[in-house]
Amino acid sequence: MKSHKTSNSMKIIETSLADVKIIEPQVFNDDRGFFYESFQAERYQKALNIPKPFVQSNVSQSKQGVLRGLHFQRQQPQGKLISIISGSIFDVAVDLRRDSENFGKWIGVELSAENKRQVWIPEGFAHGFVTLSELADVEYKCTDYYAPQHEASLLWNDSDLAIGWPVKSPILSEKDQLGLKLKDLKLEELQVRHKDISHINISNINNRESEQ
Repeated sequence: MKSHKTSNSMKIIETSLADVKIIEPQVFNDDRGFFYESFQAERYQKALNIPKPFVQSNVSQSKQGVLRGLHFQRQQPQGKLISIISGSIFDVAVDLRRDSENFGKWIGVELSAENKRQVWIPEGFAHGFVTLSELADVEYKCTDYYAPQHEASLLWNDSDLAIGWPVKSPILSEKDQLGLKLKDLKLEELQVRHKDISHINISNINNRESEQ
């Protein structure tokens, strides 16, 4: 994976899925403990090419072996910034952008309170995670509101996805047990295409905002 640092040494790690990024914040440690910025709007927007403000923040707590996902919204898709408050998880994103060369491919990364990594997952992806620790508290900032009328779930163990989950028999909600297979998705219902976000110019967005 390629990586680069922003001006304040926040490390951005590229992944095999275009636009999905791993963030390693700069952590300041001393004999009192530690301090780091988990979010700063202007810096994150520029470094991660985030075109919209975050409008909703969610926190979930999950027991070991609980798998949540793979969730997405057909309309009103959400970009998500995933952070760990406590514990550890294996976090997964699946590319569902209709015209993406990576459609149906996935990326997985371990996030923990210890490594303090974050993941930026743009609109057009399904997202899910499984808890590795005894308990895990997860925060995810979203670029659009939760819309239950558009909510859907991919089946976690769909053989066409072949995700390398580190568990064999996770604890699932009834909804996630009934997730869709990739082959059963109606692509015309998916709002986001790869070019919808890959061609966004953040400087133009900022210029338009400053003119208003």
